[in-house]
Amino acid sequence: RFSNKHRMTNTNCTDQELLQRLQVHNQSHVLQFWEQLAPTEQQSLAQQVRSLNLPLIEKLYQARHEVSDRDNLASRISLPSAYRWGHGDARISAESARNAGQQALRAGSVGVVIVAGGQGTRLGFPHPKGQFPIGQVSGASLLQILIEKARAVSIRYNAPLPVYLMTSPATHDKTLNFVEKHQRFGLAANDLRTFCQGVMPAVDATTGQLLLAKQSTLALNPDGHGGMLAALRRHGIMDEMQHRGIKFLFYAQIDNPLVPIADPEIIGYHLLAASEATSLAIRKRDPLEKVGNFVRVDDRLEVIEYSDLPEELATMRNEDGSLKLWAGSIAVHVFNTELLERMAETETDLPFHCAQKKVPFVDSQNRLVEPTVPNAIKFERFIFDLLPIARHSIVVEAERQEVFAPVKNASGASHDSPDSVMQQMNNLYRSWLKTAGCLVKENVALEISPLYANNAEELKSRISPNMKITTDIYLS
Repeated sequence: RFSNKHRMTNTNCTDQELLQRLQVHNQSHVLQFWEQLAPTEQQSLAQQVRSLNLPLIEKLYQARHEVSDRDNLASRISLPSAYRWGHGDARISAESARNAGQQALRAGSVGVVIVAGGQGTRLGFPHPKGQFPIGQVSGASLLQILIEKARAVSIRYNAPLPVYLMTSPATHDKTLNFVEKHQRFGLAANDLRTFCQGVMPAVDATTGQLLLAKQSTLALNPDGHGGMLAALRRHGIMDEMQHRGIKFLFYAQIDNPLVPIADPEIIGYHLLAASEATSLAIRKRDPLEKVGNFVRVDDRLEVIEYSDLPEELATMRNEDGSLKLWAGSIAVHVFNTELLERMAETETDLPFHCAQKKVPFVDSQNRLVEPTVPNAIKFERFIFDLLPIARHSIVVEAERQEVFAPVKNASGASHDSPDSVMQQMNNLYRSWLKTAGCLVKENVALEISPLYANNAEELKSRISPNMKITTDIYLS
């Protein structure tokens, strides 16, 4: 802690104001190395402190043990009634959904936001995850594939489809340079906006005190994908979307190359069901799969994280042996921009969630401590907390093999690794080619650029039946 031993000497009024601001919240230890810092480092640390909402951080820490209302959860939850992508139901047919979505795309009323704040640390990749080469033949990056999917939709419906790319402080500059180096993968300059999400400090789990990453730097972390709302507002993108007539925002995360970016049928269900927040779901592999769970609690759709769902509920089965809580979240959504604007006008932000993590820090002796067990609390917002806030929200079920192949684990892992994702992409392209009447040799590497065909229907219209593929191929 900051004490007389470490008091600030020869300080000006600004320094004293900074100290007083911290003392009120028992955080003056942040300045314990002040006199050892260069003026530029002092300025940087002061700026970091002034950007913090210290009363909020203290409030969040004090409330860390509070849990959401989960009493009698078993009697309060019900399953969402999902539409089925590619099939529809008696309420809305797949054809009518596609028509409605296509109309919205032709009108230019759809935008895409891609969350790209993650680094490739778990992959052993020393760059932002969006730069990871996942194209089995082309070596195309995750960013290239997702942006080209948006371009393909824009070309097909002859209307702009702006992409808003949300980065984090750790990935922003590198991502910006990467997309500019590659000329935005063909997108017009005014159709690609890169903006940075906010940060929150990590605090000591025992004391609630701010942690220092080094003498002049707080231990800061991205504020979660739910920080998108505040970031859109802060960077003026909410106003830009309103000016462009964007009414619907398709949301995806960078690690999943199979995301059906701005798919017209998904957008159509959203429109025809008068939904403000629509989510794509898959059937879980097993009861404890590490994905969020779509449920209705007191008739409001929400996501319960796998870590928060009691095991006795997660493992419930129907008479036929299938899971009762089957609907897993893959972080693909469609939001009405009016919902986002309404929250902005009321200055209502999504709630913060607390998570215990291992966070390296500098101790009072300026020694770097690398914890072996969780020592800190991180505060994050989750975008799925929009679902219960929306006036009406729905779920659309899709097949896992068609829409979900996240690159999360290093090569060699049993699932969600580059190897398994490439294989899943290969399998999907193979099914498209066979549907189109192609003869495909076993064990060849297959890759299809979104600009060549974005789905099986587009591919069928582009190639000749009975085409033979006997070697590795990249259709582009």
